[in-house]
Amino acid sequence: MTSVRVTPWQDGDPAPGELLASMKARRPNGELIGIDRVLLKSFPLATGWNGLLGRVRAEFALSLEYRELIMCRVAVLNRAEFEWNVHRPAYLAAGGSEKKCDALRRDGIDPLFDDEERALLTLTDQSTRNVEVEAKVIDNLRNRFGEQQTVEAVATVAAYNMVSRFLVALAI
Repeated sequence: MTSVRVTPWQDGDPAPGELLASMKARRPNGELIGIDRVLLKSFPLATGWNGLLGRVRAEFALSLEYRELIMCRVAVLNRAEFEWNVHRPAYLAAGGSEKKCDALRRDGIDPLFDDEERALLTLTDQSTRNVEVEAKVIDNLRNRFGEQQTVEAVATVAAYNMVSRFLVALAI
């Protein structure tokens, strides 16, 4: 984090204990990562972010493998290497493969992905690149996943576009 554009929060700096505990609880070994330390420059932001992203990561009905697939694709499209480095291992642990990771880094949607994955990647690509998503893409998702998981897929794309834009803008 030597090139980060703001001074990250440091251990020992003031912060609400409950907020720190909840942020550490979301991380492997309870270790804050770079984005956490920048978010802690604004306690209201860190609180809201931690709540929202914690729910996206842990509470959605849409499978974790699919959510991590979306997160990885957003990271690639927005050139957010920090995000890729965090979510690639999570995607692999959730059931993704090295071949699919390689395919995510290429333009287009590889035939290696199944129909459900291609539907999610089409959503991710359209929403990330164009903001607007074709109705037929949403209809396809709704037919495959139902309305709740379609809403969760769209929210995952939106949330991780927020994450990647934050990371890239502040050089995290």
